Amino acid sequence: MNKKFMPTLRQLRAFMAVYELRKLGAAAEQLHVTQSAVSVLIRQLEEGLGARLFDRTTRSLQPTQAADEAVVVATRILRDVDLLGEGMGEIAGVRRGRVSIAVTPTLAGILLPEAVRKFSAGHPDVRVLIDDCAPDQFMARVTGEHVDFGIGTPEGSAAGVDLQTLMRDPLSVVMPRGHALAAKKSVRWADLAGEPVITVRAGYGIRPLIDRTAAQAGVKLQVVNDVTFLSTALWMTRSGLGTSIMPAAFAQTGDGEGLAVRPLTAPRVTRDIMIVTRRGRSLPPACESFVQVLRAELTARSGASRLAQAK
Repeated sequence: MNKKFMPTLRQLRAFMAVYELRKLGAAAEQLHVTQSAVSVLIRQLEEGLGARLFDRTTRSLQPTQAADEAVVVATRILRDVDLLGEGMGEIAGVRRGRVSIAVTPTLAGILLPEAVRKFSAGHPDVRVLIDDCAPDQFMARVTGEHVDFGIGTPEGSAAGVDLQTLMRDPLSVVMPRGHALAAKKSVRWADLAGEPVITVRAGYGIRPLIDRTAAQAGVKLQVVNDVTFLSTALWMTRSGLGTSIMPAAFAQTGDGEGLAVRPLTAPRVTRDIMIVTRRGRSLPPACESFVQVLRAELTARSGASRLAQAK
């Protein structure tokens, strides 16, 4: 036997067909090739193995002892190859697999519940794993490949990752419904001069964007409370401790609870929420499908929000 010889799958499938059917013509019909092609494949396999596999008679082919031994190995190889193909087909068809996402708890609560529910209903055998990490851990979870991708707002240059914009989230102001600014359709940054303001702590999350924009508008914000969680800012505003500045996506969670949400303008600024992957890494099929469901859900939510505002 030639130690360097590596049988091809075509040779093994031809061998198995002939072994089972005992005739070249029947094997060729099963494999949808010509009889001469099967004959060539068998001859190549015999030459490579250095052993006769079939004794030719006038009416059929009889397996030799070498064929009886080879069929055990060939069966195992072809079974494993078929299982591999079936497994990859299930993954490509999103019939099984996993979706692992890094996201901060606040952003997860805003964006993911309905998308996860819809995706899981359509793909019950695909696991959705949420890595609810702190903002300062987010990039490390993605670049260290602890997750398939992240959803967030990377700070700085975002080295080592690829970014796709998921949604653009404008900054808004939240106030009690009885507040004077609630009568406006939009609030200018200049309107906040002298207003007690609640927002996230300095250097954290969107705070640099808020400070830059206020300075650009010529406004010195009177920040009376720096918070870590935007949910804290909402209840403080509901308690009358000041107006809150936050992204519209989160601000809307407080709408209808005695609070009014208005877009901030002059200038209007947004934070971009991104799909974040390690540079050069493609998303597995299950992850691509989840992102599609998430985008569709966010589009539908945006349309419903615009309709409600029009009414």
